[in-house]
Amino acid sequence: MAAPRRTADQGQVLRQQTGRRYTTTYIDGNVVRHIQTEPGRERQQRARRPQAVNTRRNREKALNMTMPYVMFLMVAAVASVFLCVQYLQLQALGTNYRSDIAALESTLSEAKLANDSAYEEAVSSVSMEEIKETAINELGMVYANEGQVIVYSSQDRDYIRQYEEIP
Repeated sequence: MAAPRRTADQGQVLRQQTGRRYTTTYIDGNVVRHIQTEPGRERQQRARRPQAVNTRRNREKALNMTMPYVMFLMVAAVASVFLCVQYLQLQALGTNYRSDIAALESTLSEAKLANDSAYEEAVSSVSMEEIKETAINELGMVYANEGQVIVYSSQDRDYIRQYEEIP
């Protein structure tokens, strides 16, 4: 008997020579049929494989979940959820603080602009010539003579201490 030939199409065509005639079987799909084994036989083959005693004991331990282990897992899960919630709350708080800071900076900028405009208005409304005229004519102030001005030289540039009366 000759070996079956396959062609790659959408399905498979198996041709087998029997005597001088060919028989054609069309298989729909892209997978060749596998020989199915008996279900009981497969279990017997698995059961025949020897297992080490330690391996069997480890598998049994892995399948058994004791109460302390379950409690530990529950505590770990609750702690993880608690930490995640705290982290998200801190993130939200940080976002709120950033938006509050932006609003306060905006208010500060507006206050600075209002202050600068009020200062410019005050400076422009005062005339130094007017002040000089009022001081000399109405208040009787006079310029100092040369002998009346005393110049001090100080080693400390910040301030001068006066310990006695100036002559």
